[in-house]
Amino acid sequence: MPKTKKIPMRMCIACREMKPKADMQRVVKNADGDIYADPTGKAPGRGAYICNDPECLKKLTGKKLLHKAFSTNVSEDVYQRIEEENLDEKQN
Repeated sequence: MPKTKKIPMRMCIACREMKPKADMQRVVKNADGDIYADPTGKAPGRGAYICNDPECLKKLTGKKLLHKAFSTNVSEDVYQRIEEENLDEKQN
């Protein structure tokens, strides 16, 4: 019997739904405290995941969910860059 490959699941910080990791965008906070989008999903540091749903992106910015996920203040440009990268992905 062939072994089925397990699909890694992650929880979206906006809608709190479990979805396949490949369908989500990772935001990482590294050891230096820098917060940025991680398109590879492999950067070292604490990760938080957001799904590609436009409603979740609105919630992410509106409720400042990265503040809660990383227990620190996150600048507006981080939120803007995440939205821009998400738009770029959809256009490709």
